[in-house]
Amino acid sequence: MHEWALADGILHTALEIAEKNGGKRIKKIRVVLGELQDVEGEIVEFALNEMKKGTIAEDAKIEFIEEEALFECRNCGYKWTLKDVSGKLDKEIREDIHFVPEVVHAFLECPRCGSRDFEVLQGRGVYIKEIVVED
Repeated sequence: MHEWALADGILHTALEIAEKNGGKRIKKIRVVLGELQDVEGEIVEFALNEMKKGTIAEDAKIEFIEEEALFECRNCGYKWTLKDVSGKLDKEIREDIHFVPEVVHAFLECPRCGSRDFEVLQGRGVYIKEIVVED
């Protein structure tokens, strides 16, 4: 159900931006899916295709870009990905992170120095990267 809500937000935002800029038709929407959100892209795509019917986005191509999670330790400067530490995350923990990505700090630590003081550089959230409209 979470994916349907995301699809609704994506479409609503795309339509609003297109209409504010005088767009008569949306040709393409590029959406970034951050790895920490753990979103099922196929479900979001299906939902968007259903929801866009009858709108100026009806014929729009939907393109998804999966963005890998990248972290940087504030203590030692080491950078790592979620794949580098994925063995520490069971299904329940991934589900927690899916709904509240900020909790990643409770479950991960820097693989080099063990600090939990790190920054999420990328791979968080779902957002529109590009909307192509036709005047």
